[in-house]
Amino acid sequence: MRVNVLNVGFDDLSMAEAKAEALGLIRDEKTAYTVTPNPEIVWEARKNSDLKAALDSADLVIPDGIGIVYGAAILKTPLKERVPGIELGTLLIEEMSRSGGRVYLLGSKPGVAERAADELKKRFPGLVICGTGDGYFKDDGPVIEKINEQRPDLLLVCLGFPKQEIWMYRCRDRVRAGMMMGLGGALDVFAGDVRRAPEAWCRLGLEWLYRLLKQPSRIKRMIKLPIFLLAVIAERLKK
Repeated sequence: MRVNVLNVGFDDLSMAEAKAEALGLIRDEKTAYTVTPNPEIVWEARKNSDLKAALDSADLVIPDGIGIVYGAAILKTPLKERVPGIELGTLLIEEMSRSGGRVYLLGSKPGVAERAADELKKRFPGLVICGTGDGYFKDDGPVIEKINEQRPDLLLVCLGFPKQEIWMYRCRDRVRAGMMMGLGGALDVFAGDVRRAPEAWCRLGLEWLYRLLKQPSRIKRMIKLPIFLLAVIAERLKK
C-alpha cells in the first residue's frame, strides 16, 4: 500500500520489509528502480513533471526524510518508519556480498566511485564490485553499454536529485540490471569523504540538523522543510 504525501506515493514498509521487497526486485527478470524521496524532492516534484513521473513510476518508493514521516502522520496516514536510503543501500550491499551478487557504482566526482568500491570491499569481504563510473557524463549510451556488459544485480545511481530519478526513469528500458537505486551522495560517504551524523542524531531524526550545522550553506535547501510541513498542514485542514 502506498501512502500519499503531497501527491507522492510512499510504500508503507519497515526497513526489514523494504529490504525484502528490494531483494525481490533484484531477483526479478526486469530492471526495477527504487527512489528515496525526502521533503525537498517531494516539493520539487510539485513543479517538475519529469521528476513527478519518475517518482510515480518507481517500483519502490521509500521515505528517506523524517519530514515525510511527520507529514504522513499529520495527514492521519502514518508510515511505519523512516527508511534512510543509504542504510537500505548498505543492507543490500551486505546481502550482495553474502550471496555473490554484483554491484555497480555510478556517480559523484571522478575517482570517488573507485574509492568507495575499495572501502566497501574492505568492509564487506567477498563483495563483487563489477564496475564504477563518475556522474560527469553527457551521453547515456556509452555509460549504459558499460553497465550492460557487467549485468549488475544492484546498480547504485548517485547523480543527485532530480537527475538520478529522471535518469533511472528514462533509461530503465535500456539498462540491464536487477535493480537501480538512487542514492544521492552515498558514494561520498562510502568513500569516507563525507561523514554521516552520529547514530544518536539519526535515531532522533535530526540528521538534517547535523548536516546543516556542518554545512551552513545548506540553509537554502533546508528552508524547504518548514514550507513542506506547512503545505502538509494546509492539506490536512482542507480534508
